[in-house]
Amino acid sequence: MRTYLAVDIGASSGRHILGWVEDGRIRLEEVYRFPNLQKVVGGHDCWDIEALWGHILAGLKACRERGRTPDFMGIDTWAVDFVLVDGAGRRVSDTVSYRDARTDALRAEAEKLLPFAWLYERTGIQYQPFNTIYQLLALRREHPEQLEDAERFLMLPDYFHYLLTGRMENEYTNATSTALVSAHTGDWDGEILSAAGLPRKLFGPLRTPGTVLGRFTEEVQREAGFDCTVILPATHDTGSAFLAVPARDENAVYLSSGTWSLLGVENGAPITSAASAAANFTNEGGYDRRFRYLKNIMGLWMIQSIRRELSGLCYVAGREERSDTGREWTFPDLIAAAAEAEGFPSVVNANDERFLAPVSMAEAVKSACAESGQSVPGTVGELMQCVYRSLAECYRSAVEELRTLTGRAYTSINIVGGGCQDGYLNRLTARATGLPVLAGPVEGTALGNLMAQMLACGEFHSPAEARAAVRRSFTIKEVHP
Repeated sequence: MRTYLAVDIGASSGRHILGWVEDGRIRLEEVYRFPNLQKVVGGHDCWDIEALWGHILAGLKACRERGRTPDFMGIDTWAVDFVLVDGAGRRVSDTVSYRDARTDALRAEAEKLLPFAWLYERTGIQYQPFNTIYQLLALRREHPEQLEDAERFLMLPDYFHYLLTGRMENEYTNATSTALVSAHTGDWDGEILSAAGLPRKLFGPLRTPGTVLGRFTEEVQREAGFDCTVILPATHDTGSAFLAVPARDENAVYLSSGTWSLLGVENGAPITSAASAAANFTNEGGYDRRFRYLKNIMGLWMIQSIRRELSGLCYVAGREERSDTGREWTFPDLIAAAAEAEGFPSVVNANDERFLAPVSMAEAVKSACAESGQSVPGTVGELMQCVYRSLAECYRSAVEELRTLTGRAYTSINIVGGGCQDGYLNRLTARATGLPVLAGPVEGTALGNLMAQMLACGEFHSPAEARAAVRRSFTIKEVHP
């Protein structure tokens, strides 16, 4: 029986999850979990890439210690962030986080070089201030020498796969999030690269999920204590999560719920109309060259931030600790407080950029309520009720926009990822949208990562067959309006 490993790294934490197929069902076992922290380098908020690589190796060692060494593995992460490496494979840029302020106030300058209407028609990628293309413009302005010294551009999972195998490859699904890939050809767009002043040599051929990269390097073999074949999953975590959605029909809305909420559908072709651009829907590459037509919504980041703030939590030496003697709030505590404050009327636009990286999420929500002439939350319950209702309202609005833009009627909302465990948000979502909510599986991203590997190895012969196995293997909770 072949064993597969998904290393799934999100914006706040990562995990190593083993998977295998037994009696037609997919089995999972978590072997290692770790925090994903940021640090300030050169005045910018950066990912601690050395720590992440150390955790990847530590998770491999944990597999060996359990006597559960995988035959195959792949890594997925969030999108848009990258590194530049020189001809010797050494990093020549910092791993700046998308939440860093370096792209603030860049849009007017970028619009002169890359008019968004033109960019959207070519790539189908929504405007986000932190899109890779804008990060590269900011880097060119601040550190042109890094671009001059670079030989290759690698998204973060591309870089980790390089460290594992010695092969530098650009994976398709994550590359599409850069706004540098044509939605029509599926390759890097030369006209965009030229307009942005980016050297074409940096961008290698795009490889699709299921591509076999090869075995561990000798150094990784020594560190891990075993050898393994690396297979590209959909390295964009949402691409993996969408593959794992056990939809019952073609008219299902998918919602990958975590730090971000990614709500949308699968399409066979991109939608790059002016109306789609105005609604800020994105056409990201998916498994099997399908398109994930979706909207980014701020998601559980708002709830996570308020929890840390109320609890006085901070990270010390890689662990979450209280920095004062205040009460430690749990997620069930926050849900209970929100439920007690039902009827509190205020809602905010959860997609407002003020919520991307505020000093205080609670104050940002209160300010938004005050500025719009609404009641300002005065208790924790009112604050959480406002956030929960705001998220549900964003989901409702996105579903309505989907109906208008695609001309399709939708039958359900299928939620995967950690957020599917929030029964209160699921009920509010069903109530707001008027659609049944199907919640599960929880480890949607890691599961999709594993499914791409399993499909490459012939465990399943199609995504439909793999999704049928998901329905057999995991409990899917149904919530009606």
